[in-house]
Amino acid sequence: MCSHLTACPDASSDERVLAVPVSRHPEQGWTLLCNGVVVFDDDGELLPDGRVVLTRPWAQPRVPA
Repeated sequence: MCSHLTACPDASSDERVLAVPVSRHPEQGWTLLCNGVVVFDDDGELLPDGRVVLTRPWAQPRVPA
């Protein structure tokens, strides 16, 4: 996806959020990166394969034991 002179980190990389933004929508709270990752203002991420990444561990819902 990335056509920059220096390739951006792959969507599966831990540094994926360092890719170049190609579309910003601050009014909706998200940014699309050139590697296909959607980064949300609440620190969540949506990967191109549909997986959700929550970067704040405390934001994950607790499941009763």
